[in-house]
Amino acid sequence: MSSKQIHHPSFGQGSVLVNNGATLVVRFEHGIEEVLASEIRTTVTAEAALEEMSLGSPAEAVARVQAAAISSLNDAWGVFSRSRISLLPHQLWVCHRALREWPVRLLIADDVGLGKTVEAGLILWPLIARGVIRRLLILTPASLVEQWQFRMRQMFDIRLSIYQPELDQGKRDFWNVHQQVVASLPTMRLDRNDRHERLLDAPGWDMVIIDEAHHLHADESTGKTLGFQLIEKMKRLGKISSCVLFTATPHRGKDFGFWSLMSLVDADSFGPNKTHATMLKKLPERLIRNAKQKVVDMEGRRLFQPVLQFPETFQYLEEESEFYRMMTTFVASGKAYASTLSSQGRGQVMLVLIALQKLASSSVAAVRGALRTRLARIHDTAATLRFDANDVVSSGEETDDHDALMRWMAAERKRSLQLMDDEILHLEKLLFAAEKVVVESRVERVLEIIDKRFNEQSVLLFTEYKATQALIFSALMRRYGENSVGFINGDGRLNGVSYPDGRIASPSVAREDMAEKFNNGQIRFLISTEAGGEGIDLQQQCHCLIHVDLPWNPMRLHQRVGRVNRFGQTRQVQVVSLRNPDTVESRIWSKLEEKLGNIMRDLGAAMDEPEDLLQLVLGMTQPGLFDSLFQEGVDVPREGFDQWFDHKTQNFGGHEAVDTVVSLVGHAASFDLSGLKQVPRADLPDLEPFFLSMLRLNGKRPEANEDGISFVTPDAWRTLPSVLRRYERMAFCRDVKGKDAQSRILGVGHPLIDHALQQAKDFDVKVAAVSGLACILVICLAFERVTTGKGQVKRLLLGVEHPIDGEAKVVRDVDVLNTLNATKLQRPDKPEGIGLHLPALELIERSRRRVEFHIVETGFPFVAPAVAIHSILLPVSV
Repeated sequence: MSSKQIHHPSFGQGSVLVNNGATLVVRFEHGIEEVLASEIRTTVTAEAALEEMSLGSPAEAVARVQAAAISSLNDAWGVFSRSRISLLPHQLWVCHRALREWPVRLLIADDVGLGKTVEAGLILWPLIARGVIRRLLILTPASLVEQWQFRMRQMFDIRLSIYQPELDQGKRDFWNVHQQVVASLPTMRLDRNDRHERLLDAPGWDMVIIDEAHHLHADESTGKTLGFQLIEKMKRLGKISSCVLFTATPHRGKDFGFWSLMSLVDADSFGPNKTHATMLKKLPERLIRNAKQKVVDMEGRRLFQPVLQFPETFQYLEEESEFYRMMTTFVASGKAYASTLSSQGRGQVMLVLIALQKLASSSVAAVRGALRTRLARIHDTAATLRFDANDVVSSGEETDDHDALMRWMAAERKRSLQLMDDEILHLEKLLFAAEKVVVESRVERVLEIIDKRFNEQSVLLFTEYKATQALIFSALMRRYGENSVGFINGDGRLNGVSYPDGRIASPSVAREDMAEKFNNGQIRFLISTEAGGEGIDLQQQCHCLIHVDLPWNPMRLHQRVGRVNRFGQTRQVQVVSLRNPDTVESRIWSKLEEKLGNIMRDLGAAMDEPEDLLQLVLGMTQPGLFDSLFQEGVDVPREGFDQWFDHKTQNFGGHEAVDTVVSLVGHAASFDLSGLKQVPRADLPDLEPFFLSMLRLNGKRPEANEDGISFVTPDAWRTLPSVLRRYERMAFCRDVKGKDAQSRILGVGHPLIDHALQQAKDFDVKVAAVSGLACILVICLAFERVTTGKGQVKRLLLGVEHPIDGEAKVVRDVDVLNTLNATKLQRPDKPEGIGLHLPALELIERSRRRVEFHIVETGFPFVAPAVAIHSILLPVSV
């Protein structure tokens, strides 16, 4: 059977490796199987068919090669996945890197906004479609669970079940019933009701994806977080086959934590106790980082422009200035009082003071509500103390010891009451001053900026607090109309909103609905808090952002801008930051910006190709630095402010941090322009010629219009109940609109495409004469002979073109597909042989050897590659 190939009814075509008489060991496309000899039929090889001059149907021959090229392309790049968004080179490159090896073990540290869910879906879809991944677990922050579920379904038709603790109890067997799950990492890390025991007793996971993986932290002093311990245990027990971690800030300032995180990716290569130099050499194999400055579209055009920053100032009105002065004095007095207390008492007082200080830096409205709440609580506590004091005084006990104890307790209560009365007095004065503030200059300045700088533009506004959010919401409605503005926050409710008609109400909204309205242009303004904006994409209609207030952590500013400066943004993002130069918060921010500018310059000088590494630098900052700056800054006199700030930040962004960032970036694999030529220019429209040809070969005539194609399903494809008898308006594009958009997109993984591919691969046509070809085209399949090899891509299609005049050359699968898509078969149902010149077998063998050399030269990850002739397509000269 050396010149014969076989066909199996379940596995398709293959080559016999061992003949055991009753059984045969056969290499099929998916791998090696032992099958009954009685179940197979023999077919001839392409070489034998050429030697026998056995030419088959050109339409079937072309379809068979197209199917092989489509599978080869999709297995390696995922280009034909059913994603609803256009794919970018860096995303396809990440997918290609991941699919080159199984199991997949990567940490992907792309900049925020480059489409991590797209990259995750691109990696998953080819593996799910081929059955490599059956059990999938995605762990995310709690606020992103539903977003991951929605995007995987919407973009890739991957259906994830959300983990719900109430369903994981007793005999419900959640982890065996559900094969593809998305779960909250904060929930999963807690071992409640024997949750971990059931998880670890269930079958292992083919793939685990962890979003915001920097929360899996290990510290040499404080130990490992619960999440880290859970993943480490799952890996140790063999419950995780492949693992992909996503985080934009993988290094948190300590090498111990970073190498511990990398050990979750590859424990054999990384760990805090392994040799640093050795780990750095291996890092590019496991760490990917793409920067916004480098990503491009398929034409090589940069996708992101530098963000335009516009610092704007405002001045307090007289009433606001007086309130701010009183609040500053109150906070300073509170700190002095806190210093006299025990550690626990001091901590409690400082928490209150810090909260008030943060609120005051946002708006008077924000701190006014907190003052009212604090005042009411102290009144209640004081009333209780007075009642208890009366009980002590009226006690009937008369012993000397008891009398002394009662006097001491009464004195303590009296002292506490005196302190509370003092605080009540200060709070009432503060509230009185706050009530005098009727107009807030910050809000008026926001309206001026919108009118002058962002006239008729959609604007995203960020604030830290809901009270400020309600203030801005009310002001925008008064100026621009009730239907012009929306909001998103943590609980979807906003109290104290003043409507243009004088009503005071508390509207409730779903953040997804508000985001959709904003993205669709139904509302012009959207006001978001940090909690509400997490994980929401708002770039479709908006490129203008206003920081109504400035958070104490610069990382939050970076994350705010990431809501609009992300994949899909087509305009240059403009950002306004608002501050009052007379406040201590403004002075600290000015110094921080100066410091960050110096750090960026140092990084630029240390790198061959400078890029924006601010997020990495901020991620490495020691915990609590920024909070301590703002807490202590209020007490520092102006004349010593610069010296104090420099001392506090002397280790922030120093030479050690710069060296760490440069080393990290320098040892991470990344996409750049030089890799653009490797990315195949293929997309869903390139499937259409093949699919239409397969419909015609099955005797079906598709109807085409501007909405897509409609057709009756061939009987041979109706093997599953999910396959319909007829399909309407099916499309080979990603921008399909409407609620049924996902079901109308045809791509690899759709049962119709999969049936068509399998049917075409089973065509028994190895040699054909095809009109429209310019030269002889020898199609080769390179495959991995070692079944235990790490490569996930087991086969690769390549062609060898033999022009009449000129040197033969190897062409990629995408070039083969493009060539065949362009052919116009004159007689697609019959062999063509007019003006045919048959090549010698020697030329076919030279083609095979040329492909063997090409595989080795290009470094494709085959351990022991072999090359077989798939098809021979001959040109026809009429």
